[in-house]
Amino acid sequence: MSAAPRGERALKFSIVIPYKQRLDNIRLALASLAEQTLDADEFEVIVGAMEYAPEFTEACREFAGRLRLTAVHSAADWQVGLARNLALRQATGEIVVCLDADMILPPDCLSTLYERYYAYGQRVCVAGQMIDYDNNADDVTSVTVHPFAHYRETLAALSEGGGARSDPRLSAEHVIPWAYAWTAFVAVPRVLAEEHGLTFDLAFTGYGVEDLEWAYRIARTGTPIVMAPEVWGVHLPHLRNVAANRETERRNYRYFVGKWPEYDVELAAAFGDFEANGLAREYRAALREAAGAPGLSLAAVRGSVQGEETLFLGALSDGRGVPKDVGALLDTGAPHEVLPLAGLALPYEDGAFAECRVLAPVTRLPDRYLDAVLAEAGRVARAVRRD
Repeated sequence: MSAAPRGERALKFSIVIPYKQRLDNIRLALASLAEQTLDADEFEVIVGAMEYAPEFTEACREFAGRLRLTAVHSAADWQVGLARNLALRQATGEIVVCLDADMILPPDCLSTLYERYYAYGQRVCVAGQMIDYDNNADDVTSVTVHPFAHYRETLAALSEGGGARSDPRLSAEHVIPWAYAWTAFVAVPRVLAEEHGLTFDLAFTGYGVEDLEWAYRIARTGTPIVMAPEVWGVHLPHLRNVAANRETERRNYRYFVGKWPEYDVELAAAFGDFEANGLAREYRAALREAAGAPGLSLAAVRGSVQGEETLFLGALSDGRGVPKDVGALLDTGAPHEVLPLAGLALPYEDGAFAECRVLAPVTRLPDRYLDAVLAEAGRVARAVRRD
């Protein structure tokens, strides 16, 4: 990412859009950006395009003179994190806004976002509402596209009476800070991204989770992540196969848990990000009760027992190495790993262990969590034993 040339006023926003083969939707998204009340000289639009397509180039040409529009192209296979990173590297604006090619914004959106959240240099990550986004609930096999005038009327109708407020993330207490920062519409100061290397992890492939892990790293910097009721856009439908998306999502969550093993992460991997946010307080209390004493916590321990790869779930850890009750069972000198996880979701491959031993402390969890632990134990081990 680069700074504005010397003597040139810094742009307020860099709008970063990942793109491939959604020509109708990105044309509508660009049209909504071209009608922003914020002066066109105060923001730029950068598209990370994972294709070389003359149709896309022609669509961009339609906005010449209306938008500061740059497209960065790659012939690599589709990967949303790579598409975003291609665009991020070109960003010069004060605030980076990650926007999906399927989002259209009301005319006052960018001016409202800046005036209410960034006008005084605030270091905050802002998640905007995503109206009509169903969070990958149903297959979409066909899409009807209307002229932009139709969507202009939709945006105007939603703006009446103070704006739209139907995003389900507004209806629940915000407990896990990164669980709501979906990158279809989220903003972060560019300097924060530069200071902490906040590009997207390319180990995530296919649908899902790469944005949560990115937001997780933002939260680790101490940056507040907030929902902005006044800032919203409408999510346009696109073709979608839910089963295929769920499969890559499960794989990506497994990587997320392995990279950042902790209780909130495994809770999201087991139940979903939105659901985990609602369960977080209950789950944290259940973990404390299961551990039974201050200073102790549940841990997953892997190691060798009589030469066989073995996993222990529900070991009581004081944070200082292998728990004593498990350490006595492990083969002397064999490699081991201790992770701060109860076992709801594990970073291991199917059948990775000869045996998983489910220890008594974890069986004190409420049924919904214990059921998840037992299911995950059965996935990663060829045999499961409750000690």
